[in-house]
Amino acid sequence: MDIGHEQLVAFAKSFGLFYLIALSVGVLVYVFWPTNKKRFEKAAKTILSDEDRPWQ
Repeated sequence: MDIGHEQLVAFAKSFGLFYLIALSVGVLVYVFWPTNKKRFEKAAKTILSDEDRPWQ
């Protein structure tokens, strides 16, 4: 069985599409998982901490 260029391109495009969709779903599940809420809230607050001010 010989695979032509067009068949290979079609396979690569569909595999890449499904890979990116699965990766996006995985990231969204991780971000909105209830146990990660504290971690993300802490990260958001530490960026705006009062200790991190420029030199005066």
